[in-house]
Amino acid sequence: MTTKTAKTRLYGRGHLFTSESVTMGHPDKVADQISDAILDAMLAQDPPSRVACETLVSTGMVVISGEITSKAIVDVPEVARETIRQIGYTDPNIGFDAENCAVLVTLKQQSPDIAMGVDTGGAGDQGLMFGFACKETPAYMPLPIYLAHEITDRLSKMRESGKIKWLRPDGKSQVTVEYGDNGKPKRIHTVVCSTQHDASVVDKKTDRISDKAKKELIKKVILPILPKKLVDKNIIFHINPTGRFEIGGPKGDCGLTGRKIIVDTYGGRGSHGGGAFSGKDPSKVDRTASYMARYIAKNIVAAGLADACEVQLSYAIGVAQPISVMVDTEGTAKIDEYKIEKIVKKLFPLTPKEMIAHLKLRRPIFQETARNGHFGRNRAEFTWEKLDMVKALRKASGLK
Repeated sequence: MTTKTAKTRLYGRGHLFTSESVTMGHPDKVADQISDAILDAMLAQDPPSRVACETLVSTGMVVISGEITSKAIVDVPEVARETIRQIGYTDPNIGFDAENCAVLVTLKQQSPDIAMGVDTGGAGDQGLMFGFACKETPAYMPLPIYLAHEITDRLSKMRESGKIKWLRPDGKSQVTVEYGDNGKPKRIHTVVCSTQHDASVVDKKTDRISDKAKKELIKKVILPILPKKLVDKNIIFHINPTGRFEIGGPKGDCGLTGRKIIVDTYGGRGSHGGGAFSGKDPSKVDRTASYMARYIAKNIVAAGLADACEVQLSYAIGVAQPISVMVDTEGTAKIDEYKIEKIVKKLFPLTPKEMIAHLKLRRPIFQETARNGHFGRNRAEFTWEKLDMVKALRKASGLK
C-alpha cells in the first residue's frame, strides 16, 4: 500500500532531505507578486472577478498577459510598478527598476466556454491538488522548507532594514536536514545561501565575494534561524558558491509566474499536482483546493489523528463535487485512514463555492502569499492555516 511505501522510504532509515526557498527579489517571485498584486487589485473592487494573470520579467521589461473578466478598473502598469518598488528594485543602475522598466499589457477576457461551467459553481479546471502537514515544526511544516523560508525572509529583512547594507533583492537558500532512523530531524547537514550583492564586498584580489561578507551572512542571517540543538561543528555552509552575484534579479534571469511551485508548497516533501497558484482567482481549484487540502491535513495532524498527513483532492472542470478525496498518513495514523477520509468528507466543505466561503478567499490577500511560501505562516488572513477544526475532528474520530 502507499502508506507502507512512504513509511519505508522516509521513516524506515536515516536519510538526507533538502528544500530550497527564494527571496522576494528572485525574478520568478517578482513575477508571482506582480500577478497576485493585480489579482488583489481586481478583488478589492470586484470580489467575483475572474483572473488568470501571467507575468514575465526580464532586463528592463515586464510583460503581463492572461485572461481577466472583472468590473474593476485597475491601472495594471502602475500596480506592477508599485509591486516592484515594494520588492526593492528602485536603482536603475542594476538593470531593472520600477520607474524605468517597460510594462507591456496584453490581457483578454476569460473564455465563455470556461465561464459557463464556473458560473454554475463548478471547478474552474480539472486537476489534482495536494495538502501536507507534519509535526516537525510548530507551523506543521517540514523542517527543511521551513528553515529555508526563514533564511530568505531574514535576508530580505536585513536588506530592508539596512543592517546589511551591501545586500540586493535577489537571493536563494537551501537547507539539507539529516534524519535519524526514527524519521525525526537529527542535525542540520548543509546550508546553501546565495545572495545578490553590490561591488563593495568583492575582494579585488580574488574577484569573489569576500570571506568577511560570507562570515557576516552566516552570523547575522543563517545561525539565528537554525535550531541550536541541530547545529554541530560538522555543519557545511556554501555561501555564494559561484564566487560573486552582482548581476541578479530580472537582469540576471528571466522570471515567470508559477515557476516556483515547490518553493510555494512543501519543498518537495509532500506531493504536488502541478498547478501554480499566483495570479489565479479563487474559482481556480489549483489554488483554492490546495489551500483546503493544507487546511485539512494541518487540522488532522494537530488533532492527533496522525503525525504526518497528505490530502489529495481532484476535480473535473464544471463539476462542483470533488472526483476523489484521499488521505495518506505515511503509516502514522492513530485510526484507520479510511475512517479519516469519511470524516473529512463529512466535516469539510469541498465544492469550489463552499471552499471559497469557508476560507474567505474573495479578498485581496494574495500578494503576501507570493513571497516566503503559501503555507506554514501565522497570518490572520491565511485562513487555511487555522486550527479551528481540531475539536470537531477529535470528536468525530472518537479520540479523547
